[in-house]
Amino acid sequence: MEPQVKASPNVVSHDREGLYRFLVPSLIGILLFLLPIKFNGEVTIGVGILAVFFQDLIGDYMAPFILGVLSISLVMSLIGMIAKPAFIMERPFLKQMFHVGAVSLGVRFLGLMIGLMTFYKIGPEFIWSDNTGGVVLYGLAPVLMTWFFFAGLLLPLLVEFGLMEFVGAFVSKVMRPVFKLPGRSSIDCLASWMGAGTVGVLVTTKQFDEGYYTRREAAVIATTFSIASVAFSLVVVNVVGLGHMFLPFYLTVSAACIVAAIIMPRIPPLSRKEDTYYEPAGKQIDETIPEGVTSFQWGMQQALDKANKTKSASQLIKSGLETVADIWLGLIPLVMSLGALALIVAEYTSFFNIISYPIVPILELMQLPEADAAAQTMLVGFADMFLPAVIGSGIESELTRFVVAGVSLTQLIYMSEIGILILRSNIPLSFLELFIIFVQRTVITLPVIVLIAHLFVF
Repeated sequence: MEPQVKASPNVVSHDREGLYRFLVPSLIGILLFLLPIKFNGEVTIGVGILAVFFQDLIGDYMAPFILGVLSISLVMSLIGMIAKPAFIMERPFLKQMFHVGAVSLGVRFLGLMIGLMTFYKIGPEFIWSDNTGGVVLYGLAPVLMTWFFFAGLLLPLLVEFGLMEFVGAFVSKVMRPVFKLPGRSSIDCLASWMGAGTVGVLVTTKQFDEGYYTRREAAVIATTFSIASVAFSLVVVNVVGLGHMFLPFYLTVSAACIVAAIIMPRIPPLSRKEDTYYEPAGKQIDETIPEGVTSFQWGMQQALDKANKTKSASQLIKSGLETVADIWLGLIPLVMSLGALALIVAEYTSFFNIISYPIVPILELMQLPEADAAAQTMLVGFADMFLPAVIGSGIESELTRFVVAGVSLTQLIYMSEIGILILRSNIPLSFLELFIIFVQRTVITLPVIVLIAHLFVF
């Protein structure tokens, strides 16, 4: 047991320079990651605007640029595995990136092949069609690359200058008993809510690697606490033709996500994860507020301590560039290969239809019209986040479309994006566990959404 810390009410240091180091970067981080902005008729965040600007700037060169990234990833991995040159083997970051195993090499090779086949439209059409490889190369990969470029570079403004420590001191008394999580995890939720779930997972991964979350906490936050973003929810609700109902729709989704966030940490597999920290970093957090100190005082002291220990600008930029390179060269090949394969299975096989048959009587019991069509959407979201909305857009019943779209947003574990990002991180979650969590979230949130839809919306 750790000794109880005692401090006087004047624990907060009147460090003007430290105060500036905390406030200025943190406010910029809030503006870029957490403040909703209406841009081109859509609600987004500052990082999103930068990402869209970057995409528009590159334009038609985006797909060839992605192919270039996939090529570099494969070629450098081959060099790292076969030649083992000193400039790779003697640099930990490059060694981790390019000295990979046979499976990772195979995935990178497959990603490049699918990318080339999609770009040049060669080989079987089911690989490069607009609904499979085309979705990843021209839709998903550009969004991920541009979002992560700016998120990776600018994320230190949100997590390195004391904002998470300051907020954590205020909300820990709520987060711990209700969600079994540290107070700083609320920032992850806000980053997902205002920006994208991928940004929230990136925050979680960085915090886990640096010793601020245990294995259990990181697993819970990455799979449970990142609710669907406002921007993505707007897209989905418009795809199913219910844009006029966005407010009740998003309130329903938020309510279902809160219910899931309360239940999920208390059941396996998440409840069985160890409350231990990532060994290379060790425990770097203590939320115990000393006697005689207010939450504000303690939060400010923690924030100033963090700000004063922040790395130099050059070190932060280097760290940010390494994060971007890791995602571009490591994650994008996974997205290109596994994402396309998941879409091929969903689009050209009956796999998801077959496994969804048992859901039909459940939906009929819940009095959902067109239960057969709705059941097909309930599990297909595991492959990609857009598929349920696209498939469900042809359903005539507004009630059913409302439920289909709502459930798709509460499931969270999309293998073409969130799932792959989690699997590639140090967070201890397997593919099977992610599928189990996906099913659990579906089982928990479906009745909540149906109940709210029946009672308050329709």
